[in-house]
Amino acid sequence: MKRSGHEIRFGHRDPKEPVREAAKWGELIILAVPYEAIPEVAKHIGSAADGKTIVDVTNAINETWDLAIGFTTSAAEELQKILPSSHVVKAFNMVFSQNQSTGKIGGEKLTAFIAGDDRGSKRTVMQLVEEIGFDPVDCGALKSSRYIEPMGKLVIDLGFTLKMGTKIGLKLLKS
Repeated sequence: MKRSGHEIRFGHRDPKEPVREAAKWGELIILAVPYEAIPEVAKHIGSAADGKTIVDVTNAINETWDLAIGFTTSAAEELQKILPSSHVVKAFNMVFSQNQSTGKIGGEKLTAFIAGDDRGSKRTVMQLVEEIGFDPVDCGALKSSRYIEPMGKLVIDLGFTLKMGTKIGLKLLKS
């Protein structure tokens, strides 16, 4: 599959498209799995992620839809501990899936809040989100994902609990 000049390969539990093979093949890995699946998926990826950028899209939400962790660590930081030879960058977790392909709602650009420790990896992700159509904002080090992840929970609550729907998103205004 190609979009915007990027070739994409999916990996999942189906033996026809194993996670490790997709991770080995890719220059950049996008991890979009339920929070509780991170350890198992990271184990499957293993050394295939060494030296690669991993974009963590995970929402750190438990089975009761509460924040599973936060403020002293994050899903992104825990993933970095499991795959220490990779470069984890937090992005996209506060954008509903139907808005991720354009980075917009109506004519308005959504903000992509991005955090990571490796400058090169973060720059790559910021360029990618800008190519998609988002307004990228560098939120600093990976530990900033401790604050980005709860913002994702807020968007989910606004969309589903408060019934605003999924045609909502966040935009940082700058002057």
